[in-house]
Amino acid sequence: MKLHVSPDIFPPRGHEAKRLSIVDSAATVFCREGFAGANIDLIAAEAGVSRQTIYNHHGDKERLFVAVVRDLTERCNAGIFATIATFPDQPGDLEADLIGFAVRLNQNCICNRDGKFLRKLIQTEGERYPELFAEWREQGPGRTWPAIAARFARLAYGGHLTIEDPDVAARQFLGLVNAELQTTFMLGGSPREDEVLQSATNGVRTFLRAFGKRRSAASSEKQSALTSA
Repeated sequence: MKLHVSPDIFPPRGHEAKRLSIVDSAATVFCREGFAGANIDLIAAEAGVSRQTIYNHHGDKERLFVAVVRDLTERCNAGIFATIATFPDQPGDLEADLIGFAVRLNQNCICNRDGKFLRKLIQTEGERYPELFAEWREQGPGRTWPAIAARFARLAYGGHLTIEDPDVAARQFLGLVNAELQTTFMLGGSPREDEVLQSATNGVRTFLRAFGKRRSAASSEKQSALTSA
């Protein structure tokens, strides 16, 4: 018996490629013009398709914007989870290993094209159209932050860090390691490799001063005595 498979389940490759091309072009237009300034005609011209093609694939401008944010979020998540897989669960040199992780996180997930597009849309449109980012809050930070927090919880359990709330520690780590890149981001620039490394280094060192494993008073006194002997 021949099995009939609905084309709605497995859409033709050409159909999917065109849909993705429209979303990618729409991301460029939304970032350049803003949500209010963008229109279907501009997006159609950028994508090289007709207005009706966009309406057929995505409906109106609002639904297309949501599709853009969803696509960017999915791609950013893929990079973040791939980078999380390299987290130093059993560090040899905690500071150096966390700096390396922070550099990879910034380069692969924050400084790349998808990260810049998503960040710009959130910064410019998030306050005016918060409802358009409801899915991003759930599928972006709602998934990635707990995953990073779980890794820091493992480091604390292994005795490498002193952490009471892994969720707080994860958010502060993320804020610290790219803190010095924010001005460049706000001006639409791309940080140099040495700037990414410096920001990660300073951020990790500050993080470890707050969450690094604290030596006991007795241990500190013993070390002091050995040093002065």
